[in-house]
Amino acid sequence: MSEERGVCAGTVLVSFVAGAAIGAVLALLYAPKSGQEMREDIADLTEDAVDKIKEYAKEAQEKIKTALEEGKETIVEKKSILASAIEAGREAMQKERSSVQ
Repeated sequence: MSEERGVCAGTVLVSFVAGAAIGAVLALLYAPKSGQEMREDIADLTEDAVDKIKEYAKEAQEKIKTALEEGKETIVEKKSILASAIEAGREAMQKERSSVQ
């Protein structure tokens, strides 16, 4: 359903992860901890978020590669069908020309 509106699942997923990371940071900022503990927690969360974003980016690249390969295969297939149709049209036209003469 989201793809019908022009929004891909990857965008939704990255937005969700970003929102979750922001929420986690805000929760840490309002938690009663010392400055050092807070900085360590934020650093850990940032590292986790970066790792997840890299993982999602890698998955998105793989999906894009797969889609491109499938698209190339479809183009080759359609090109072959179109070439056959053009050839059949030429042959039909030549038959008509020869029958008219």
